[in-house]
Amino acid sequence: MNEDERSIRTLVATWMTATQRGDLQTVLDLMADDVIFMVPGQQPFGKEAFAAASRSMKNVRFEGRNDIEELNVLGNWAYLRNHIDLTITPEHGVPMHRQGYTLTILRKQEDGRWVLARDANLVM
Repeated sequence: MNEDERSIRTLVATWMTATQRGDLQTVLDLMADDVIFMVPGQQPFGKEAFAAASRSMKNVRFEGRNDIEELNVLGNWAYLRNHIDLTITPEHGVPMHRQGYTLTILRKQEDGRWVLARDANLVM
């Protein structure tokens, strides 16, 4: 595994850990400013909409794991196919189990950091 692959795997692990801790700022720092998310049943949305939706879930607990099934680095771009298994528990609600795949495109910044640029999330 080369340094870029290690960095991307660390980004994915950091994303999951920060999500579970409710650390929105760390998650936002892992995204490009022009990031686009695609999820079933919604129009594509960007970083601001992601942040707003995350803030509305402040008292929600996330537990889960992910498994990177494919990761390819192509210069300053990379893509990964990831399986996510997640339990989402609202503060006063019943836990919801979701699992599925994401296809993510990452971009290497001028400072060498990898960030999420595009994400197609099929977790249902």
